[in-house]
Amino acid sequence: MSAPAAPATGPYRRTPLAPFAAAVTGVGLVTAAGTGVGAAWHGVTEGLVPPVGPRPELAGLPCDFFYSVTDCDPREVLGVAAQRLMDRFAQLAVIAAREAVADAGLDPSVWDSGRVGIVIGSAHGGLPFYDEQHAALTERGARRVSPKLAPLSVVNGAASSVSLDLGVRGPSQAVSTACSSGTVAIGTAHQMLRSGACDIVIAGGAESTCTRLLIASACSLKAVSTRREDPRAACRPFDTHRDGFVVGEGAGLLVLEHPDHARARGAAVRAHVSGYGASSDAHSAVAPDPDGLGIERALRTALADAGLSPADVGHVNAHGTSTLSNDLIEAAMLRRVLGESPLVTSTKAMTGHTLGAAGGIEAALTVLALQHQLVPPTVNLDAPDPLIEMDVVAKEARSAAFHCAVKTSLGFGGHNAALVLTRA
Repeated sequence: MSAPAAPATGPYRRTPLAPFAAAVTGVGLVTAAGTGVGAAWHGVTEGLVPPVGPRPELAGLPCDFFYSVTDCDPREVLGVAAQRLMDRFAQLAVIAAREAVADAGLDPSVWDSGRVGIVIGSAHGGLPFYDEQHAALTERGARRVSPKLAPLSVVNGAASSVSLDLGVRGPSQAVSTACSSGTVAIGTAHQMLRSGACDIVIAGGAESTCTRLLIASACSLKAVSTRREDPRAACRPFDTHRDGFVVGEGAGLLVLEHPDHARARGAAVRAHVSGYGASSDAHSAVAPDPDGLGIERALRTALADAGLSPADVGHVNAHGTSTLSNDLIEAAMLRRVLGESPLVTSTKAMTGHTLGAAGGIEAALTVLALQHQLVPPTVNLDAPDPLIEMDVVAKEARSAAFHCAVKTSLGFGGHNAALVLTRA
């Protein structure tokens, strides 16, 4: 492994810390590509775009479709009584958390619950319930508004619900940095483990915001695809004919452990989170820095945090939203920092853009890519944009040998984050 590149000048100078690699011992996934690690990984690596078509609740909008989770009914998994106490994004988070904890071989009845933490990101929280209650207020009056509005609509609803479900008594946090929320949550968990605050942290993202209000707003912003004649081909990252993303819902959570804790209990380790970096563009409320300097700062910081150099990176799970500006800016930044050799993919054409959950889902897929030495395809990439000079894996998954992978995320408001993940 090559020595880490010295940060050249001003903006990338930092006080070095000893490298710290948090062990990923569990993964939980609930996505439109499939619920459960096996189903989601199969869907993504096979390039299976889930069925998607016109939704009656979106009738009349330029975009009338989104990706939904169809193979999992929270009422059956959680029970009707518990399900009614959570907004859908929190329900998906609890289902993913249960799988991640079981995958890690942990038993919540015997762990030291005060040493277990939770960090779950979401861009919007319980937006569907909020919309429902606003309609109740305007149509039927104040007495018809539910007293559950606050606990069900707040962004910390997922973290709270997972804490209650698993009996976690350590620090529990919610992160909301728009579409980088899930990535920031995992980075925050990495820092919590490094500091000694916890032995175990359940971290990632959850989102379910496929509402008429949100998609109408995204249409006005011209952020979503309007390819209504062929919605399964609408999300096409890095393609010349891309015209926006497709909203999706889901949850992706990791169980991260201090390496000493994982070693002491003989845990099977899937991969490591070895570095984290975050930054702000200070450029625009909605548009990324056109030069990509903010996400570059986050990526260089993450590499320095891991004690690795750009030459060590073999794979990038990109933010890759299928919007004109994001794909160009991100690809140019990746080429500038990493060269053209890493295998790049965007998995959003199979999962949809799950907003605050995207970083959690895509970090989980990056863990699986490292474990299986297999890079998922970027589907719908029929006409690669000639301005994007990266090796984007298209159409079919590609086997490769790599030790280090990167997950990048950008969010509205200029919130950038990057993770460096390494093979166990």
